[in-house]
Amino acid sequence: MAIGAEDYIDQLLVKKYAEEKVDNHDNMESMIDPEKMMGAMNDYASMYRHMMTLKQRLNIACYAINARTARYTKTQARR
Repeated sequence: MAIGAEDYIDQLLVKKYAEEKVDNHDNMESMIDPEKMMGAMNDYASMYRHMMTLKQRLNIACYAINARTARYTKTQARR
């Protein structure tokens, strides 16, 4: 599969729009401060990391409580 203009009309369109600029990022000013955005992302990642640690500790504590309060009964094996 070839990339580029294949017929005469496509070649004319390529020549016409070759110098057009649709996105000129040099002249645009961002509405969001990049430092604040990185700070917010860092805060979110830190909170998520702490929540995962808290969940892991809670699972360990619940497992220990369930293991400590478990009651086991003896049953006869079936033949």
